[in-house]
Amino acid sequence: MERSEFFSTQAGRTINAPRQTRTRFGIGEVVRHRIFDFRGVVFDIDPVFANSEEWYQSIPEDMRPARDQPYYHLLAENEDESYVAYVSQGNLLSDMEGGPVDHPTVPQLFEQFKDGRYRMRRSLTH
Repeated sequence: MERSEFFSTQAGRTINAPRQTRTRFGIGEVVRHRIFDFRGVVFDIDPVFANSEEWYQSIPEDMRPARDQPYYHLLAENEDESYVAYVSQGNLLSDMEGGPVDHPTVPQLFEQFKDGRYRMRRSLTH
């Protein structure tokens, strides 16, 4: 399997990842955490874990997801607040609620919500 490297500012190091990765969710898709009560819209995807070691070790060992799967950056919300979340693919499900996400950053990244997903602003795509 071909590999490539990229520098993750979040992790502060170079990450070695497969050149091709299959993701279950795409940018603009609304997802829900399978254990915790929050949902969010995907705004970025890492092919493998690309956060800090400290962040990874802060997850209880019996709940710690594998590093070698896609990780999603979410504009997340729960009943009380909006925040940015970093979640492994194995901990995400499609959101059956189907409605928009009420996060203050959504309008900065996305143009519209249609058919259960957001469309990224054209000025942010390449």
